[in-house]
Amino acid sequence: MKYSEISHFSHPQHSLKFDYSEFPFKCDGCKEVGIGSRYKCTKLCDFDLHMHCAIPSATILHPFYTKCSFQFQSRPPGDKPRFCNACERDVNGFVYHCKDCGFDLHPCCAKLPMVLDDGEVKLYLYRKVSATCHKCGRKGRSWSYRSSCKKYNLHVACVKDMLVENWYDLLYIGKPTFNYSTSRGNYGSRKLENRIPSLKNTLQTHNHSKSKGKVQKCCEMAGLAMQFVISAVLGDPTTLIAGVIGSLMSRG
Repeated sequence: MKYSEISHFSHPQHSLKFDYSEFPFKCDGCKEVGIGSRYKCTKLCDFDLHMHCAIPSATILHPFYTKCSFQFQSRPPGDKPRFCNACERDVNGFVYHCKDCGFDLHPCCAKLPMVLDDGEVKLYLYRKVSATCHKCGRKGRSWSYRSSCKKYNLHVACVKDMLVENWYDLLYIGKPTFNYSTSRGNYGSRKLENRIPSLKNTLQTHNHSKSKGKVQKCCEMAGLAMQFVISAVLGDPTTLIAGVIGSLMSRG
């Protein structure tokens, strides 16, 4: 459910207004990166929340954990470091936590669509996949999106790692070490097509035939699949429908 303006316990001094960002932002709730739909402070406090963080569910169930009941919490429980069971990244803010099992999910990871489909590429979310990841070339690791043709498999963790590795190439002229706490910048000077990291040379090309045409087509489809997963991981799979992310692999 979407509201044009809300009040939120994490920013009680001002209301938050629904907004759409074509450039990445840091969510002040879960501390993860976002893009697209968000709630932003009406007084320009540089305070942003993912949709899933702004309007969370008190309790959720997840098909991967049929015996778990996840409760929304504004901070990680306990004193020990915690990580998200979906993407394996640290939990530093808002989280869905199962008290009985001890599992944790970032709000956006908890709400990852089970299927991503634009009519050309269909990807299904799996808890574990035995096939190698198209990004890192390894098996196992985090949750994965796998295409219906079973040719493309992408770890959610790898997508997040790739975003971290490439983010400053897009947002800043220089390239300092990435830090979520400093992931702000002057976005207006960047071209629209550069708001998502380029995937050139980042995808594994193992198991390809020697035909250059087939390799190029495979990489283009893998790049398209990666676009979909990036959009979902950043908290707004609707950006796919809106077409705001162009073809990344086709650019020279």
